[in-house]
Amino acid sequence: MLELNNVVSGYGHLKILKGISLKIEKGQIVTLIGANGAGKTTTLNTVCGVVRRWSGAILLEGEDIGGRAVDEIVRRGITQVPEGRKLFTEMTVRENLEMGAYLRRDREEIKKDMQEVCELFPILAKRQKQEAGSLSGGEQQMLAISRALMARPALLLLDEPSLGLAPKVISQIFDIILKINQEHKTTIFLVEQNASLALRVAHRGFVMENGCVVLVDSSANLMQNQAVKEAYLGL
Repeated sequence: MLELNNVVSGYGHLKILKGISLKIEKGQIVTLIGANGAGKTTTLNTVCGVVRRWSGAILLEGEDIGGRAVDEIVRRGITQVPEGRKLFTEMTVRENLEMGAYLRRDREEIKKDMQEVCELFPILAKRQKQEAGSLSGGEQQMLAISRALMARPALLLLDEPSLGLAPKVISQIFDIILKINQEHKTTIFLVEQNASLALRVAHRGFVMENGCVVLVDSSANLMQNQAVKEAYLGL
């Protein structure tokens, strides 16, 4: 589904990604783990076009999408749930969901998808007219994920979905992430500071250090890797 070949990017004159390569197979959950500042968020932002690719190739189903506009990348099936959620806080829950489908014109299908995300997160059905900024942290994260799903992504990018949430809510969020992958057949690229949790739900993992991918393996093998245990799992 997605392949990065020797991708370099950054901000201004500051190079963050130093030639990373990785591959995500269709239907998988793949996680990218690493310390703060390793380049994880920059990787997601480069894939979705928010950060300009300097060099290298970003292939979506074999086609290079590097350098394309963000809206075109969304049209091609990639949607991101950004770190911190970044909702339209003064707009209602329903208006935020509608914004997720702003590139679509299939109104009847949009209605169906609106109903489906409200079934996925029933609390949102009760909060339709409530301003997004007045929701709890967990509810905001549910809305951010639902807004992304309204674009009908083939590849969903999730950046720190557990950030700032209570353990019970985190468990609920990750149950839904698994459901989206298994029932909706959505491929997921997950960045998550809680490496143990990320590796438990992912099929495959990449370890990033200082803008480089330094280790690639199945999640099961990474959880047994002594270096990974010491650096990221607290074992």
